[in-house]
Amino acid sequence: MLILSTIIPNEGIQKKMTDAFPDLTFYYEETWTDEKLQEAEILITYGEDLTDEIIERAVNVKWIMVMSAGLELMPMNSIEKRGIMVTNARGIHKVPMAEYTMGMLLQYEKKLKQLIENEAAEIWDRKIEVGELNGKTMLILGTGAIGGEVARLAKAFRMNTLGVNRSGKAVEHIDHLYALTEIGDALPKADYIVSVLPSTPETKDLLKKEHFKAMKSSAVFVNIGRGDLVKEEVLVEVMEEQELAHAILDVFEPEPLEKSHPFWSMDNVTVTPHLSSKSSEYLPRTFAIFEENMKEYLRKGNDFINVIDPKKGY
Repeated sequence: MLILSTIIPNEGIQKKMTDAFPDLTFYYEETWTDEKLQEAEILITYGEDLTDEIIERAVNVKWIMVMSAGLELMPMNSIEKRGIMVTNARGIHKVPMAEYTMGMLLQYEKKLKQLIENEAAEIWDRKIEVGELNGKTMLILGTGAIGGEVARLAKAFRMNTLGVNRSGKAVEHIDHLYALTEIGDALPKADYIVSVLPSTPETKDLLKKEHFKAMKSSAVFVNIGRGDLVKEEVLVEVMEEQELAHAILDVFEPEPLEKSHPFWSMDNVTVTPHLSSKSSEYLPRTFAIFEENMKEYLRKGNDFINVIDPKKGY
């Protein structure tokens, strides 16, 4: 059995896979080649390099392991027609993304950007007003694994936590849950609004200008989910008009953010290059999920981790 991967992990992970499955053949290459693609039964990929044509050429593929959580670029119609199983790495991002979120909130409250600038300019200024996370209210849009971990860390800072999900059902570490249809009721209550929502037809352009107007003028908006949650021009206008105190943006639509974009020069916007999920532990965690699913696949079981419904896209 051939497992073809366009992700090339380090030698340690490759050896771990070979040792775990000595009877299987792993082949790592950066791009799909016809010979290997036609032979492969399992594909390992980040998902962005798959097209309808690739799926058509992969005549023997039965399972695709996507080493990321985002699936919006996947050719799901072709995959569904072929009956190919898809699993992903949902859940592995929760630690780095939650740490990124708390780190960014701390840098905002403790004025770290200004302190770094003052240090470079040799300015001693003890009049800088710094704040606290303690006692503030955080609203988390999307309360899955990542949102739940953000809430858990927020509780360590004695924050109040609100959440928005599809159902409004209770989630650990979140004080009060709202259904997605009740988002307008939740927004005015929050000092921080953190979005970890994926890109789906339901969430695309979800936030309108009236949603930002409903937020506190002192609020901070953090987007680590997907850039298409709000139209670019809407968010630019919101920040130009200073409807919010600050926006911390790690995701954009499109990416990368062009050099001339207004966000780069706005004092009330922090831009990072879609790296909130990055970590030295990323690939070890994803291959650990693959390893468990591979064991289940070989014993012809049905209890796989993170099986995706192609119709829903998640």
